Amino acid sequence: MTPPSLQAPTDRRQPLADAMVALSATPDDVPEIGEQLHRVALLAADRVAVADYAAVCSRPDNGCSIVATSAELVDAVDDASVSGHGTVPSSPPQHCGAASTIAWPHFRQAAAGMGLGVVSVPLFVGSGTTIATLDLYGRDSAAFAPLTVGISAAYDPDLLAPDEHEDLPALDSGSVELLTGFAEALSVRATIRLAIAVIMRASAVGADEAYLRLRLEAAGAGIGLLAAANSVIGRSLTG
Repeated sequence: MTPPSLQAPTDRRQPLADAMVALSATPDDVPEIGEQLHRVALLAADRVAVADYAAVCSRPDNGCSIVATSAELVDAVDDASVSGHGTVPSSPPQHCGAASTIAWPHFRQAAAGMGLGVVSVPLFVGSGTTIATLDLYGRDSAAFAPLTVGISAAYDPDLLAPDEHEDLPALDSGSVELLTGFAEALSVRATIRLAIAVIMRASAVGADEAYLRLRLEAAGAGIGLLAAANSVIGRSLTG
């Protein structure tokens, strides 16, 4: 899977992809990041069909995940944990409404104890730091295989995309959306990192100072971090 060389216009992106890309271009210390992480979890739980739960686990890991799922499935897991059976219903209960998020301490350990499969996707912020992982959990571990292949292909375009593997099931539309968002987030991250490297080389400063200068340029021009990065790179190519 080759990451797009140009970012898709926001009005053409699906919501989950748009949320992941927006996060990757958000400065690290803005207050809205917590809300953005919740939104990513909610959208993933709602749109990725193979996932029964979508959890955001911050970095560094404090042992507590923000878990998005239906209230009925939360109750089912609690009942299974209390009874000691370590199982959840063979099919998810009917949703009465939209997914909701809860703070769930040690959810990763609880999910492993119940035999849930997991696939993780890193979530980036403007400096390129991995601020959290989006962890998708489900009862059918084999159903995650195309997602795992797609995540690897987003990192390495020489690898085959999921639809190029004849032995893999087709991705659901939500999984395609997630992989599109992840590939574009990687592209945003690479662009901002390149701009930081340009500033470091031109001004003989370290990475932290270069990132601060990029942020100041964005703020001074009233533009986003990605637009400022593109401006820095453009000037380096023409001047």
